[in-house]
Order: sequence, then C-alpha cells, then structure tokens
Amino acid sequence: MTSPVIRIANVHKTLGGRPILNGIDLEIYEGETMVIMGGSGCGKSTLLRTLIGLLKPEQGEIHIFDQDMAGASEHEKNNIRKRFGMLFQSAALFNSLSVGDNVALPLREHTRLDPGIIKIIVRVKLKLVGLTGFENFMPYQISGGMKKRVALARAIALDPKIIFYDEPGAGLDPITASMIDHLIRDLSKKLGITSVVVTHEMKSAFRIADRVAVLHKGKVAALGTSSEIENSQNPYVRQFINGEIEGPVSFEETKEDYLKEIFDDDFDER
Repeated sequence: MTSPVIRIANVHKTLGGRPILNGIDLEIYEGETMVIMGGSGCGKSTLLRTLIGLLKPEQGEIHIFDQDMAGASEHEKNNIRKRFGMLFQSAALFNSLSVGDNVALPLREHTRLDPGIIKIIVRVKLKLVGLTGFENFMPYQISGGMKKRVALARAIALDPKIIFYDEPGAGLDPITASMIDHLIRDLSKKLGITSVVVTHEMKSAFRIADRVAVLHKGKVAALGTSSEIENSQNPYVRQFINGEIEGPVSFEETKEDYLKEIFDDDFDER
C-alpha cells in the first residue's frame, strides 16, 4: 500500500436533527478499489455526498490529495473535483446531448483543447468502455447499461486519479451489472485509478473490492478484504451478508433506518 489519497477522520454529520455519520474513520489508498456498503440508513450515501463536498460535516476531517475538503471554499472544492470523476446511480446523462457530447462536456468546460483533440479523446474514452461508434447516438436510443458506460466514459474524460461510484449496478440485470463491475476493475488497474464504490450489492462488492468497509449506525463496523469480511464474526456483518432476519438488527430498527434514508434523500432534493 502507498500513502492514502483519501483520509477520513472522526467525521460526524447530522441531517434534520438525526445523526447519520457518528465518527467515521477511514483511509483509502492510491490505486485500490474501496467498497463502502451497509444497510438502508447506515450512512453510506451521506458519506459519499460528504466526500465529494455536497455536504459539510459538523465535525471531523476529510483530506483528498492532502487537501482539506471539509474546510475548503467552493472555489477550492471545484479545483479538487477536477481531479476526480463521479458515476451517478442514474447515470445522469443530458438527454438533449448526444453520447459523444455528454463525454466531451467536462473537456469543453475545464480545458482549452482544440475541438479536434476533444473528438479524439471522446473516441478513446468510449473505446475503453466498449462503445466505439456510438458518438452520435442519443441517450434515449441506448440501454440502461450502455448509459452507465457512457457515464463512466464521461467520468474518466479528464483522466481523474479517483472515481466515486454511487450504486453502479442499480437497475441493471445481473449480466449487465457484472459487465459494469468488470469495467470498474479493469479501468482501475489499467489507468491506476483509485475507486470508491458505494453499493449494497453483495456479489458486486466481493467481485471488485480490494477492501470493504461495512457501515452500521454511522460507523465503520468492519473493514478488510473481501475474504476477511465474508469470514467476519461481527454479529451485524454476519447478519448483513447472509440476509438474516434474526440478529442484532431488528425489524423496527430496519424500518427506522429506512425512514431515515428517505428523509436524507428528501433533504438533498430541497
């Protein structure tokens, strides 16, 4: 392992009076694929939003590339964001733009490259995700899995050092989800990218992860390799990975976490 590119220390975040993150400590190293997983309301989505600077923690530190994301101004955050990519759960493509224009957007916004050079880069990025020749297609003309791949091509357009993934397999059939997992792993190794993947999909997590962080009640309940997590004796981890009803998490607690997650989503939409 090299030095961490992301350092999270004692991070706390409350939304609407509800504690969501309760002292998160985590280090993510250069070139590794870190999967963050856990049940509904465990804090994984809030942690992701906090990492990319959409939410500000009340307490704690977040350092990305040794820069303080938690204490940065919006201008400073934008400069840090130029060094990482983001794959949203819904792909978040612009329906009025072609596939090629969606991928080209960050290049046009953040560089002064000649249009001809941008066109070449777009072709290269689409080739990396297996979509050669799709530049002129519109988002409505391609499948959900292809949209995710276009979004991934856009996320790597500026050659980021880190990519954040929010539920990359959500809404996809098992074969397509497996294809996306393969792309994540392949691009991480080929391009030396640090990948941070938020998911609740067990098969996906164990397929792509170098390490897994399991969150519970806003804390890191377990951290280790896929094998270590699979063989963990932590009662919550055992219940979570086996999908068991009996265990430390009751039905009422799960319902409360679900309601908390809905509130969290509503909070971000306001």
